[in-house]
Amino acid sequence: MKKTFLCGMVAAVLTVAASPVLASDISFSRLISQDDFKSLSKEVGAALGYRNLAPAAPLGITGFDIGAEASAISIDKNSSRWSSAFNNDAPSYLIIPKIRARKGLPLGIDVGAMYSYVPGSNVKLYGAELSKSILEGGVATPAVGVRATYTKLAGVNDLGLQTYGVDASVSKGFPFLTPYAGAGMMWINSEAKGNLKTLAPNLSKETISVPRVFGGVVISPIPLLGITAEAEYAVRPIYSLKVGISF
Repeated sequence: MKKTFLCGMVAAVLTVAASPVLASDISFSRLISQDDFKSLSKEVGAALGYRNLAPAAPLGITGFDIGAEASAISIDKNSSRWSSAFNNDAPSYLIIPKIRARKGLPLGIDVGAMYSYVPGSNVKLYGAELSKSILEGGVATPAVGVRATYTKLAGVNDLGLQTYGVDASVSKGFPFLTPYAGAGMMWINSEAKGNLKTLAPNLSKETISVPRVFGGVVISPIPLLGITAEAEYAVRPIYSLKVGISF
């Protein structure tokens, strides 16, 4: 498990470094079947879902966190659904860079927002999160929290897609690091638009539920700075890295 996680994180770093080469528009120039549309929606939705990348403990009423992150998910570039989506030029990985911010509120509540634009492509994404601490944690006890999330794909004329999610997580703080883990569900709503709707007017909207599990660690080498590494499984493995400042 540890070896798989480390290999995945290395793959994510290398892929992010190569992302300008892999960037491409999502657009459709040929017919796609309903089964392929459902599978494509499921994988795209899983990739674009709101990542956790934070421990369960609340930020507190004066707390604030802002950071930059990137997530990588491998895809079957030779499959008919991905070839159709990328006009026969599908990448091996989908790379989703983001900026995000979270603010602590009273009663153990945090709110957050994120935005993504994939350079060299038409892919844009925005989302929001609302979390509530169940246990704030302490020296001898873990923190436990629940969260609701939302994301929406923008910029892609041929595909409308939104995700909704709920999850629960647990974390335990130690000097310089905080491991965490959690699980939940994601719901993906997608529909054909633009040229895809013209090519395949009979494509039905899809509503898909996807279970997800995740785990990660926040490393704090110096005050205010946090480096987060996370692995998630939702349809496929998804690896994420985040660098943030918290105060």
